[in-house]
Amino acid sequence: MKAEFKKHILNFKRPSGTSRGVMNIKETYFLILKTEEGFGVGECGLLRGLSIDDRPDYEEKLQWVCENISLGEEKLYEALTEFPSIQFGLETAFKSLNSHNPFVLFPSEFTQGEKAIPINGLVWMGDKSFMKEQISEKLKQGFSCIKMKIGAIDFKTELELLKSIRKEFSASEVELRVDANGAFSPKEALEKLKVLSDLELHSIEQPIKQGQWQEMARLCEETPLPIALDEELIGIFPEEEKVKLINTIKPQYIILKPSLIGGFRGSDAWIALAEKYNAGWWITSALESNVGLNAISQYTFTKNSKLPQGLGTGSLYTNNIESPLEVSNGALHYEPFGNWDFQF
Repeated sequence: MKAEFKKHILNFKRPSGTSRGVMNIKETYFLILKTEEGFGVGECGLLRGLSIDDRPDYEEKLQWVCENISLGEEKLYEALTEFPSIQFGLETAFKSLNSHNPFVLFPSEFTQGEKAIPINGLVWMGDKSFMKEQISEKLKQGFSCIKMKIGAIDFKTELELLKSIRKEFSASEVELRVDANGAFSPKEALEKLKVLSDLELHSIEQPIKQGQWQEMARLCEETPLPIALDEELIGIFPEEEKVKLINTIKPQYIILKPSLIGGFRGSDAWIALAEKYNAGWWITSALESNVGLNAISQYTFTKNSKLPQGLGTGSLYTNNIESPLEVSNGALHYEPFGNWDFQF
C-alpha cells in the first residue's frame, strides 16, 4: 500500500463571517491510499484558528502517516490523538479503500437515494441586509430549521432579524437555532439568553468562550434556553476528561464535528456519553469539501437522529469536488447515479 497527501485550497463564493472573523479561503488535505486493487481517500479537514491540530508541524505529521502507513489504521489512529482531523481523514481513507465503492463508506437508504437527512439552513454573519437576504433565501429553499450565527453585529440588530422571522413563522413552522461562537461575556450571557428565549428558539450554541466550565455549568443550570456545547469539546481527549466535562457542565446538547473531535470513533465516544448523561446531540460538518461532507453525512444517517443536522456547507465553494450530494427542500440527498470528480 502507498499513501500520499495533497493540499487543496477551497475558495468561498462570498466571504463567510463568524465572530472569529471573515474567511475567504479554507485549506484542506486529502489523504490518498493506493493498492493494486484500488484507492481510498479521506479528508483531513483542518480549520485554522479553531482546530486543536492547527500547528506548524501539521504537514510533517501527515508525511509521517504516509511513510508509516504499514502500521495500519488502529496503531496510526492511536498515535494521532493530538491530530483529530488527521484521525478523521485516516479512518475515512481506510473505510474508502475497503469499500466496494470508494465514496460509499456506510451503505444505507441514504446512499441508495431512498431517504434524505433533514438539515439546518445556515445564515452567515454580515450586515443586516446580507443576513436578511440569506434568511429569505433559506425559507424559499424549504428549510424548516434555520441556524443563525450571532455575535458579530450588534445584539439589537440580530434580535430584530430573529423577531422578523418569528413574526412570519411560529416555532412549530420554523425551528430557529443560534450560534454565538463564544461571543458573549459570562457577565452578560444570562440576560441575553433570557431575551432570546422569548423568541422560542430551539437552542444556542456556545454562548461563552470554551474553557470556562464553572460559568458554563451555571449558565446551563439557570438558562431559559437550551445550550449546546460546540467548541467546548475541542481538545478534550482522555475519556475521563470527557466524563468530567459532561458531568460538570451538564449541557442540554452537544454538537459533534468529526474533524475536530477524532472522527467516527471520537463521535461515537461523545454520543455514548451524551446518552448516558441525558444530553441531546447532533452532528455538524466543519467546512470540509464534499469528500469530508460525504463521509460525515453517511455516518450521520446510520445514527438515526431525529434532529436536523448541520450538514449543508457543500455549496459554499467555487471549486468544491463535484459529488452526488444535493440539498433540496431543507434536506441533504445522495444521488446514487451522480458523479464524483475527484482527481488525484
